[in-house]
Amino acid sequence: MRRRNFLKNASLTGVGLAVGNSLKGCQDISPDGKKVVVSDKKTALPLVIATWHVIDATARAMEILQAGGTALDAVEQGCMVEEANEKGQSVGKGGLPDRDGNVTLDACIMDKHGNCGSVVYLKNITHAVSVARKVMEDTPHVMLAGEGAKNFALKKGFQPESLLTEASKEAWEKWKVEAQYNPIINIENHDTIGMLAIDKNGDISGACTTSGLAYKMAGRVGDSPIIGSGLFVDNEIGAAVATGLGEEVVKTVGSFLVVELMRQGKTPQEACEEAIKRIVQKPNSDFNNFQVGYIAVNKHGDTGSYSIHQWFSMTKYQGSVNQQIQSDYFKKA
Repeated sequence: MRRRNFLKNASLTGVGLAVGNSLKGCQDISPDGKKVVVSDKKTALPLVIATWHVIDATARAMEILQAGGTALDAVEQGCMVEEANEKGQSVGKGGLPDRDGNVTLDACIMDKHGNCGSVVYLKNITHAVSVARKVMEDTPHVMLAGEGAKNFALKKGFQPESLLTEASKEAWEKWKVEAQYNPIINIENHDTIGMLAIDKNGDISGACTTSGLAYKMAGRVGDSPIIGSGLFVDNEIGAAVATGLGEEVVKTVGSFLVVELMRQGKTPQEACEEAIKRIVQKPNSDFNNFQVGYIAVNKHGDTGSYSIHQWFSMTKYQGSVNQQIQSDYFKKA
């Protein structure tokens, strides 16, 4: 009887410990003592999310994660898929040029420790995200620009090539006929891939890469390579990445804002929605004429996405499902 009671009590104690540990995981406390996130489910890791419909990119990232790779490796390799996709016309080779016909790239990357690297106005190098990682790992700097970024890439062994494809050149030639500048960015003209990943260890990294606004002024740089605007990662809380009209994201330091809102207790979805409201509720906001979208993930693997206008989407790869998810949006009518 004693042995039976002992086993029974031990079994109940084990259940209690399991429940307790589960509940502890559901309510995390940030370093400043505030409750951060409440989650009633255990999220399967690893996990990858990205802006827009980029299932090939998220598939590559998940391949890295399932093989035991880090979240940092995953986001770099995932973004490289789109950078090499000449048909995309928004990232890397084949990207739409500026008004002078030059394809210029911006990118950044950020790891679990808060280390980051960035390149802006990079020409003739397809994999800007990889150059950004080299900046992070092999220099004392965060950002390199223009010819300096290109020369650094060449010294690191990157091969120069023309990024202006025939299709993008033809589109640019047609644009020059009227040269009308319409900054709205949506499903038919998205400009960025931002990717966030959590690996099996629960560590988060992110990356963002773009050819920028089509037919922008020469020298224009948006939010994508700017840490805190286009991308921000806090391994204790979560991460966020932006897409759309970068000037508006920069004005609110959007990705940092989303992460800080999660630190204050908001879910990733709530944080993305609040960050969009900060843009549209600004005095004299012309939000009817531009798009901004955010995606975010917290430490538990809960995700969110939200935009100003319809048609923004997030690609999410979790478990065995790699799918495009249409985002909710602010402007309903």
